[in-house]
Amino acid sequence: MLCNRLLNVAIARHRIRFPNILPASCRHVHNSDGTISEKRIRNIGILAHIDAGKTTTTERMLYYSGRTDMLGEIMLGNTVTDFLQQERERGITICSAAVSFNWKEHRINLLDTPGHIDFTMEVEQSLGAVDGTVVILDGSAGVEAQTVTVWSQADRHRLPRLVFVNKMDKEAADFDACLMDLKQKLSTVPLPLQMPIKEKGKLVGVIDVLSTSKIIWDGQNKGRSYKAVPITDEDLHDQVQEKLYELIDLLSGLDDNLALAILETNSFENVKLNLVLDAIRNCTLKQQIVPVLLGSSYKNVGVQLLMDSVLNFLPAPNERNLIYDCFGTDFVGKVFKVTHDKQRGPITMIRAFRGALKKGSRFITATGGSETVQRIYEPLADEYREIDSFGAGNIGLCAGPKATVTGDLVVANVAALKKALKRLSTDSDAAAGEFSDEEFLLASKLGLQTTVPDAVYFCSIEPPSSGQQTALDNALREIQREDPSLRVRYDEVTGQTVLGGMGQLHLEIVKSRILSEYRIDADLGPLQIAYKETLEEPSRGQWTAEKEIAGSKQSVHMDMTIYPNEDSDNNAERVVLDNSAEAQETLKLVRPRQMAFFRKGALGALQRGPKLGGQLANCTVKLHALTIGRGTADPFIMAAAAQCIGNILTNARCRLLEPDMFLEIVTLSEYLPPILADLSRRRARIEDIAPRGSGNKVLKVIAPLAELSDYSTVLRTISSGTASVSMEPNGHSPMNESDEATAMRRALGLE
Repeated sequence: MLCNRLLNVAIARHRIRFPNILPASCRHVHNSDGTISEKRIRNIGILAHIDAGKTTTTERMLYYSGRTDMLGEIMLGNTVTDFLQQERERGITICSAAVSFNWKEHRINLLDTPGHIDFTMEVEQSLGAVDGTVVILDGSAGVEAQTVTVWSQADRHRLPRLVFVNKMDKEAADFDACLMDLKQKLSTVPLPLQMPIKEKGKLVGVIDVLSTSKIIWDGQNKGRSYKAVPITDEDLHDQVQEKLYELIDLLSGLDDNLALAILETNSFENVKLNLVLDAIRNCTLKQQIVPVLLGSSYKNVGVQLLMDSVLNFLPAPNERNLIYDCFGTDFVGKVFKVTHDKQRGPITMIRAFRGALKKGSRFITATGGSETVQRIYEPLADEYREIDSFGAGNIGLCAGPKATVTGDLVVANVAALKKALKRLSTDSDAAAGEFSDEEFLLASKLGLQTTVPDAVYFCSIEPPSSGQQTALDNALREIQREDPSLRVRYDEVTGQTVLGGMGQLHLEIVKSRILSEYRIDADLGPLQIAYKETLEEPSRGQWTAEKEIAGSKQSVHMDMTIYPNEDSDNNAERVVLDNSAEAQETLKLVRPRQMAFFRKGALGALQRGPKLGGQLANCTVKLHALTIGRGTADPFIMAAAAQCIGNILTNARCRLLEPDMFLEIVTLSEYLPPILADLSRRRARIEDIAPRGSGNKVLKVIAPLAELSDYSTVLRTISSGTASVSMEPNGHSPMNESDEATAMRRALGLE
């Protein structure tokens, strides 16, 4: 009978599938000296919305791989990757952590990243060091707000992805709804490789579509063992077989080799599993599809198959970042995170792209500095096991570098960088001359550049006594080096140190770390909204600065216009030169170095607007004339540019821009009317209301940050504790005169 024949095929495929199969491109991968090669390495990041199960999944991977001998639990505060005191107290991931473990003769370097929007910079830093990602969904919630954010970040880094639908043990979990969410909200092509098996409402295993077999986990030994059994129910078998044929049909339209095999056999039934696996891998690497798996990490179901799929379908290091081939065998890597250890000092985490870095060796950074590597450690969160070196495709923790910062390109030496630049450039003379800052800049562009998001809150910070000011400054300098999204500046008007952060939780964590790690009981001032300012119309002005300093006459005259410009989204577009013939005649006399100091002064002045001292946004400075006296010092030019812009802004018409937040609220239908009424009082705009499951509604809302103080508490009160909310920044919008007047009174402490 046909069903029996199909069952035999499924069992045969099952024998091929287990133990793990690797595509042809991943076989025969040992180096000649017996060491592990790049083909046996996988660098992955774990991404998800908050509380989807990233850390729990990571703990299971460490346990099943034998790297740890116990299962860490978030509720018990004993997880490997959440090692900060603040993480264990709050039960959330704050800092991304690197761990490495072996699985089926492969090395997996994994970065566990935060899911809270306040720490999205940690995710951005990590994505520059990995070759693929695992995106985890809550099976009962599907694609949530932060899922969309991290998915977009992975898109910018062009990273292949797997999706793991977690928490499928929940009663409200819906695998098909998650697949629909992936299609509609993320515009991707999900490829479901599994189906859930539930008995008496509990998830006990999964159906592997590729082998058309059941995989059942043993609940008695923490999920260490599992077995594959044939599907004996004919109806279920036919359903799974249909899913397999749908999968092959979809892949055949994307992969030529699979399509050719189907044409040769004139059947889906006789297609070899290896060809299907290769097709899934090829299409995943091209980001044409996203393989989707399922399970429950907390219930110890499905994690081993997820690890198999990481080996099967995500790229090895040698399959990505091919631009670094220009370095040949010379070492080149990228700094993706810096931490500070009490005993070891600064620890620089480096992803090696080519060559090897050894203990005691030196490298140069993209800023021209030279650093010495005193010790190298293998990544395992806050534990340190010293190793002698690490090579291409791997991640290492280096003690010794003092000045490296996140995003730095690190190279073996100047000669290696010159050779790489020469190979990259079409002009062979480009690297033949003297080494310059421009070449370092070009070298830094070889790596993906991280974008630091704007701060949405700021507050002052004061030490408990003036004697601890230096210690506080050092602590903030170290934390800012770890976390580039933390802004630290000195306000000359008030004489205070001001912190800018991604949210209230972000700044609270900074204060808590200063107390627990540096023993400084610093005092944070009240939180203030980080308003921006913009011009309503162009404003022109001139400025002449003359002064005698140490017997040398300093003189600068400049004429410029500041005008609104919605397209000025980077520093290069914020300061431009007048291209008229008259202006060009005078500006050509200005030396490039002097012009660089003028730009620096102008950009600095645009950081403080005339109303509330917020950053001046959506505007451009056009320089019409710049006359510099002989012998004028460069810093004097920079100061004159700032004074000129300040004078122009004093007389210009400006308005405030307030930060908006995108909210995703999940609530029972019965609480929808009071929630909508409360949102209307908060100047919110309702973008969408959609059903989710039985009796739930999902609201998508844009609201001003100033109106959302303690909103999560208010929402729980309105909904009797049943509703949940997630927020993320959604740009800035102009305020009307009434709201602007209210905001200014609040900022000045008059309300």
